[in-house]
Amino acid sequence: MTAELTSRERFRRMFEHREADRVPIIDDPWGATIERWQREGMPADVSYVDFFGLDRVGTIGIDNSPRYPVETLAETPEYRIHKTAWGATLKNWKHAASTPEFLDFTIIDRSSWAAAKARMTPARERIDWGRLEREAPRWDAEGWWVQAGLWFGFDVSHSWMVGTERLLMALVEDPQWCVDLFAHQLETDLALLQLILDAGYHVDAVRWPDDMGYKHNQFFSLATYRQLLKPFHKRAVDWAHERGLVAHLHSCGDINPFVGDLLDIGLDALNPLEAKAGMDVVALKQAYGDRLVLHGGINAVLWDQPEAIRAEMERVVPVVKEGGGYIFSSDHSVPSSVSADDFRGIIELAQHLGSYQ
Repeated sequence: MTAELTSRERFRRMFEHREADRVPIIDDPWGATIERWQREGMPADVSYVDFFGLDRVGTIGIDNSPRYPVETLAETPEYRIHKTAWGATLKNWKHAASTPEFLDFTIIDRSSWAAAKARMTPARERIDWGRLEREAPRWDAEGWWVQAGLWFGFDVSHSWMVGTERLLMALVEDPQWCVDLFAHQLETDLALLQLILDAGYHVDAVRWPDDMGYKHNQFFSLATYRQLLKPFHKRAVDWAHERGLVAHLHSCGDINPFVGDLLDIGLDALNPLEAKAGMDVVALKQAYGDRLVLHGGINAVLWDQPEAIRAEMERVVPVVKEGGGYIFSSDHSVPSSVSADDFRGIIELAQHLGSYQ
């Protein structure tokens, strides 16, 4: 019988495609979901990770933004409109589980990008050293899995920097501008992360978001991916591997056509595997499970339906956990329709189904 492992040991075995005591169990509830759980009895000063007994993951963030002034433009009890350090104007709903509404952008062409780019220079003050000094000793002592975030690529450029339609048009009409966006974002990231490694902090993985799909389709062709974005994904993966780290990509939507290319560049893990968009985690396990860590794939639409989610988990988890290489979570985020009791039941079932004992 395998003794209970730390989260770091558990994750490490998954990335080695070895079985552990059980699969790692993590998730990301929306803010409105946290509010609901607190109304239902979760103490406000207790992390949902500790309250429900999830695996512990330490995250290291960096700031590669142009550092434009952050300001609130309007605020009501329902929403807040504000400008970000990327110069984007956002409307965030306060008590609803939703993505922001993007209203305006500062970076809209090569000229405005040049001005932003000049402000994006690696510097020690872009790292929260105080937080690292406070948190890292606990991560190490308690065996947390530690991942450092990157912020580059198609998704963060279209959503947080320049606007979706503008970037999609640029992929066709001005691809070299897109290449310059991706390259400078990534190289700034890597320079900052190198400072963290040089300071002696432990990191297990690099992880970044780059949504490339939606329901049953992709934002751009495989040829466009190979020409404009894949080289930068490869650069991130190579950089991680050269330092003994694993590379973990979050890419929403149906990205089935890209999975072979992601394996080609050596990607170690893929998330969230959106079932509702066309990603079938069981089929992915059968095709790539010996080479790719699968993270997610449990349809979030079913999480507020106890009988349906139980049936789905019983169908999926025993298959995808075989031989390691699986991290349990929803196929995106936990919606606010899921009660604290329902979530606890899902976690307990995941612990049971995901056990190797």
